[in-house]
Amino acid sequence: MNLTNLLSHADHTNLAVTTGWDDIKKTVDEGIRFGTASVCIPPCYVKSAAEYSKRRVRICTVIGFPNGYNSTEAKVAETAAAVRDGADEIDMVINVGALKSGDTDYVANEIAAIRKACEGKVLKVIIECCLLTDEEMALMCGIVHTAGADYIKTSTGFSKSGADSHNVEVLCKNAPEGLKVKAAGGISSLDDAKLFLSLGADRLGTSRLVKIAMSEDNGGTY
Repeated sequence: MNLTNLLSHADHTNLAVTTGWDDIKKTVDEGIRFGTASVCIPPCYVKSAAEYSKRRVRICTVIGFPNGYNSTEAKVAETAAAVRDGADEIDMVINVGALKSGDTDYVANEIAAIRKACEGKVLKVIIECCLLTDEEMALMCGIVHTAGADYIKTSTGFSKSGADSHNVEVLCKNAPEGLKVKAAGGISSLDDAKLFLSLGADRLGTSRLVKIAMSEDNGGTY
């Protein structure tokens, strides 16, 4: 699998707290240049980025990020605003505390509510695998699928750790047909990217693949 193919699976991500508009423009330009699956940016920049990109790259944003404990009403409103502003894809964070407390109805109902607010846009559900047991990860695969989301996603990249081969394997093994897996957080090399895709992931959340593309001659034309 060459770098061009890897980049086509990457959500080119810039969610740093210090990110400004010039950084977002650079991220969008890089996403367009390298043919990434999307650019994943903070909600406050979605409208400007959508206008700037002129549909040349898909715009992804995050909801309830990074801790997930916002109210459902706040997440739904945030989602509706992002869609209105031009987001093509939504990456939401579940309420991990509700899941750990056994309140799976709350988690399922929240995902379903955000699914409705997405108005048909791609929905990815971040479950923060580093905080969950294997059993909880497997359980979430069924909940996310039943609630109508398109992807289950490993990590925000802002917690204890990001994606690893174990949690990607657990998600891919337990994801019902039609539910895709996104690995995110800590993907720092081509080997990481290739490994997660070989395990069954369909998307990669990372900022580093584009940096590799810019610094290495991999035989592609950029």
